[in-house]
Amino acid sequence: MADYFKKKHLIEFGEGKFGEDAPDYWKNFMNYYGNVMAEGELTTREKALIALAVAHAESCPYCIDAYTSTCLEEGCDQDQIAEAIHVAAAMKAGITLVHGLQSKELSDKLTN
Repeated sequence: MADYFKKKHLIEFGEGKFGEDAPDYWKNFMNYYGNVMAEGELTTREKALIALAVAHAESCPYCIDAYTSTCLEEGCDQDQIAEAIHVAAAMKAGITLVHGLQSKELSDKLTN
């Protein structure tokens, strides 16, 4: 797996290499992404912490790399980074457990 995820891909993504083949889509995505991640009702620091939490929940090594750096640049410390990751882990666990009610409902229906 280590060979599959390459640091150079993160760099190439940031340079827009993927946009070479569909430049209009890439431009639209980058405009959208840039607008979403800009300061708004949430600070760029808050958005970086959210992005880092989502990156962990989705297991994206590229995003984990990028948003760990961004969080540090935004002034976050390791305790804040760890807390954001724990929020993601708690959400993922709760989401898994609540979906267990679907299984329980079917099991109850089939066994009663």
